[in-house]
Amino acid sequence: MKDEMLAYLEFFKAMGIEYVRVDLPSSSTGESVSLENNQSERAAVEEQKKAEPVPIALHLPIAMPQTDESRRSTTRAVDRVLELKRVREDLGDCVRCKLHRHRTHIVFGVGNAYAELMFVGEAPGADEDAQGIPFVGRAGQLLTRIIESIGLRREDVYIANIIKCRPPQNRNPELDEIENCSPFLLRQIGILQPRVVCALGKFAAQTLLDTQAPIGQLRGRVFDKFGAKIVPTFHPSYLLRNPAGKREVWEDMKTIRKLLD
Repeated sequence: MKDEMLAYLEFFKAMGIEYVRVDLPSSSTGESVSLENNQSERAAVEEQKKAEPVPIALHLPIAMPQTDESRRSTTRAVDRVLELKRVREDLGDCVRCKLHRHRTHIVFGVGNAYAELMFVGEAPGADEDAQGIPFVGRAGQLLTRIIESIGLRREDVYIANIIKCRPPQNRNPELDEIENCSPFLLRQIGILQPRVVCALGKFAAQTLLDTQAPIGQLRGRVFDKFGAKIVPTFHPSYLLRNPAGKREVWEDMKTIRKLLD
């Protein structure tokens, strides 16, 4: 129970909430447990974690022991990099829909080609369009903190969007734009073969699950598709406007963590 409460506090700290009043349970000796002591314990645990080797499964292998299994793992990872590159080449300087008239950069996707967890958003915003990288604006910074709240880093996951070009004035994606662009996302999912796909927001969840159900009805559930577990949740930009939704996102992140474990 104490570990779950501490994780809960860490999540809200990552969300930018600096002060939370909480009464911690008493110790077995009857003395109250201080937050300072718990922070010291957590700091010691974190130092121990830093000294431990990072699981290979979370990172693209570069140098690995020369065993038959490691050679196969390295080959699979390299193949994924090459396959993703081919998808990007097929996308080219895309003019398949009207969005090409307004974009600065195509925002293809970024992350670990051997990731077990993939995040799929809606569409690039202004910052993403300028840099060609998904989720680098305010919503992206929040997503990074959400990822870190379950013990991962951006480098451990793969991040992409339903569509690769920014809609004018950040309007909602239109049906023809989704139909032209989503096949490239599906190819990315097929190559990555993630264990879990987190669908961020209405358009990502509805497109991946082929449904018109609102995100409020979809989140809190786990779906099987593409050989993966699909976990819908609120988009980080929604959380910036509606901080109360962070509690539901925390529950969804706990579900994802359990699925990965």
